[in-house]
Amino acid sequence: MQETEAFTKAAERYMDTVYRVALAYSRKPETADDVTQEVFLRLFRSDKQFNGEEHLKSWLIRVTVNECKRSFASRWNRMQTLDEYAEKLSFSSDEESETFQIVMSLPRKYRMVIHLHYFEGYSTSEISQLLDIPVSTVCSQLSRGRKKLKDLLTEAENV
Repeated sequence: MQETEAFTKAAERYMDTVYRVALAYSRKPETADDVTQEVFLRLFRSDKQFNGEEHLKSWLIRVTVNECKRSFASRWNRMQTLDEYAEKLSFSSDEESETFQIVMSLPRKYRMVIHLHYFEGYSTSEISQLLDIPVSTVCSQLSRGRKKLKDLLTEAENV
């Protein structure tokens, strides 16, 4: 079991990150909430020793991805529309809201690598390890995801 103080510090520091990764994977706030709770429960019960903050963060993201995959196998997996969820979020501008909608509309494989690279700051090799896919696949997915995102953003501007 983790020391209470160390666990609290990790939860405060990485709760948003875990939630955002789970949301990027699932696009369902309920699933992201459940996954976040399960990930931190696993951390609390874990006796694992971490070699610094980056090791802890990587472990949390890997567990989050695995837990998301497990949750998708569940027959209890319910769907809330993205529009319903977006209404609950607050954005500082309409442009931010539109960008969120467009990023979340990307297929999961592109959405995940874009989120991990641009929002979490991971390199392609780190993303490869986190998602357990080859570096070349990460690079391809980033490239294709950027192109799709650019096309969708351009299309949204022209509407």
